[in-house]
This record gives sequence, C-alpha cells and structure tokens, in this order.
Amino acid sequence: MPKHNDNYQYPLDETWTTAEIIKVTTFYQAIEAANEGTIATADLLAAYRDFKTVVPAKSEEKRLARDYEAASGYRIYQTMRAAQETNKQRFQYRD
Repeated sequence: MPKHNDNYQYPLDETWTTAEIIKVTTFYQAIEAANEGTIATADLLAAYRDFKTVVPAKSEEKRLARDYEAASGYRIYQTMRAAQETNKQRFQYRD
C-alpha cells in the first residue's frame, strides 16, 4: 500500500454545491474507512452511488481518484472494485 498521509485536503471542485461537497467527502471518508478498518459494504456502495451523481463523467472520476491517491495514498478504483466483488456484509480493503 502506498504511504498514507495524515494531513491532506480532499480534491474538490469549487463549482460544487454544499450538498455535492458533502456527498463527495462522505465517499472519500468511506474509502478511508475501508482502508483503515471496516465499513458496511452497503454503505460504501451507497456512498459511491451518491458520488457518481456529482461526478458522472469517467474522466473526472479518474482525475479526482488520481488526486485523492496522491494526497491520501488510498486507491479508489481498487477499493471499489474489491467492494463490488465481495459478498460480505462488512468490507475491509487489503492491498
């Protein structure tokens, strides 16, 4: 796993509304929870669905994921792929 950085800012878009920022930061926090401990799989998948309502374009999602990984050390794509493939109620990502 890449080195985790405790002091970082979430990649956000200044054109987003407060509600959209909350959806995106909730998703980032869910990714952190999956990488640092466990999270209910349904909660992580729901946070991703909400994130996709704010960031529907794959290109923007990839850009934000790269920025998030550079800042935090957590990989969104790999975490979500593993979460979507699991059949367990609780999920913990292991690199």
